[in-house]
Amino acid sequence: MLNCRLSIQIEEPFVGLVAEDWLRRAAELTLVAAGLSSPVELGLVIAGDGTVRELNRSYRGVDNTTDVLAFALSQPGNDEGEHFIMPPDKTLHLGEIFISYRQAERQAEEQHHPLGRELALLVIHGVLHLLGYDHERPEAEQRMRAMETRVLDAMEKE
Repeated sequence: MLNCRLSIQIEEPFVGLVAEDWLRRAAELTLVAAGLSSPVELGLVIAGDGTVRELNRSYRGVDNTTDVLAFALSQPGNDEGEHFIMPPDKTLHLGEIFISYRQAERQAEEQHHPLGRELALLVIHGVLHLLGYDHERPEAEQRMRAMETRVLDAMEKE
């Protein structure tokens, strides 16, 4: 199995409302599905709308909350042609993912599925962004959505 150091931080008042093992599994399965075999390190923060809105405003210039933000430190090679040189400690330091718990709640309600499924999907989406996937062009979006579906289906079959 993949050596994944995942640091999960959950802001109050969401502590105890999130199944950390489920989120960890979403991240790990995404990394494995993407073909990573090197040790990996990343962070995940479950936050409120205010935190995510401030980050979105500061780093993207968008003064609204959003569901997930991914801040990549490095990107291993992917099908978009980007390549990564392995650091001396042989661990890929991917970056940080921030998820708005409240936005995930709203989206789960809109999509008529459980909150846990929505949170897993946002983790998967964030990890894929850290790996260099994007959804700016239709063909790239199709690849990213297919990977999200593949990982989520695998999780739900466990």
